[in-house]
Amino acid sequence: MFQMTVIQFQERFLRRIRSLRLGAISLVLFLSACSSTSFVYNRLDIILPWYLDDYVDLNREQKNSLDGLLQPFLGWHRQEELPQYVLILSDLEASLDQPLNLEVVARIFTSIETAWSRLEDRSLEWMLKLGDELSDEQINEFLAVLGEEQEEYEEKYLPRSDEEYLEESYENFSDGLGDYMGRLGSDQREILRRASAQLQRMDVLWLQERAVWLDNLTQLLRREPGWKQQLRDLKNNREDNSAPEYSAMYAHNLMVIEGAIAEIVDSRSEKQDKRLRGKLKNLREDFEGLIAQGISG
Repeated sequence: MFQMTVIQFQERFLRRIRSLRLGAISLVLFLSACSSTSFVYNRLDIILPWYLDDYVDLNREQKNSLDGLLQPFLGWHRQEELPQYVLILSDLEASLDQPLNLEVVARIFTSIETAWSRLEDRSLEWMLKLGDELSDEQINEFLAVLGEEQEEYEEKYLPRSDEEYLEESYENFSDGLGDYMGRLGSDQREILRRASAQLQRMDVLWLQERAVWLDNLTQLLRREPGWKQQLRDLKNNREDNSAPEYSAMYAHNLMVIEGAIAEIVDSRSEKQDKRLRGKLKNLREDFEGLIAQGISG
């Protein structure tokens, strides 16, 4: 699923992932965009059911069951995952004290990917338990929404020309970096132009991969004996089962993105440096405060 990050990095630089799961990076950046990290985080037990409601209508008993499933999950996340986010942010802050290079950025991305994987594994378990309680009608409703999303993505992304694709990639890249660094200089925008021009178009293959995944999911959600383990295997083996050309494009684009980030961040002005450090510091301190709340509570 980290491959999704690269695709959506291009489509909307570090946008919150549109998925039933809140990945580590999407959660961090979603919270950082809010006026109050603590306010949002402390209400995830409300936000997640609300988000899930976009996919399936739960009855009262199922909502109560979901609440019981989320409480230990959110407790685990606060106690074990938030400290890992603090470490990632501390690593980001420390990396700003020296020249930034591709290796440093790649290391940070790897730490995010690892956190993402942990969160996916843990969140999948409560979703599987909830899946036991859904009726066939609710399962079909869930799959229908995913199918509608597939059609929406195809209608939105596939008609674009290559020129439009690259221009949107540049604009999203620029907007995302601007959120963290402020207005980019002409030299920095030129770096983005060059990087965007090097990106290989992944939306067609991504949608093909997603369609295959939906077909497999539809089969597994018939919930025949062994379906839960098969679904775990489907998630764990998704990258291994990707088409070679898709994996190659992903690796190429990730390297381009990481390289552009390293070059631009390393060229930041004093004003941009102050803004970037301030945003990272504030987010880290917010997470540290949330950890302390959990300890005192």
